[in-house]
Amino acid sequence: MKFIAAFVALVAASVVNAQSPPFTNCATAPQMTVTGFTLTPYPLCINKQVCATVTGTSTTPIDGDATLAITGRYLGRLVYTDNQNLCTVLGASGHPCPVPITTTQVTACILVKPNAPPNIGVALTITATNGDGGIIFCQTATVTAVNCP
Repeated sequence: MKFIAAFVALVAASVVNAQSPPFTNCATAPQMTVTGFTLTPYPLCINKQVCATVTGTSTTPIDGDATLAITGRYLGRLVYTDNQNLCTVLGASGHPCPVPITTTQVTACILVKPNAPPNIGVALTITATNGDGGIIFCQTATVTAVNCP
């Protein structure tokens, strides 16, 4: 019995500590050239915080009217949406707006909504739009969310 419990705990830990999937750019002429984008923890835990770390160089400061739009599609059908004020999210993580172009890495955390579909590969698109209407970045990858303990 102890062996089974230990095995289950080990499998659960390995699932929660899997590597973030590779993200790719989905914007033409973004204001930020992204050289790295990761999510932690991965897979995403439903109804828990996920943190995104973005590394890159920016041509424009991020200002107070910036937005963050997250969409998830499964078999082409919209199954997940979330919209946030990017400066609120960044400020909560210690990067208040305006974020200067000299900043090369930020980490921001948001809640994975309880309605995220579990255990399926979702085509996730994360788009950050600046207050001037320009796309800061757009990143996409297929991700999985699970119900974590």
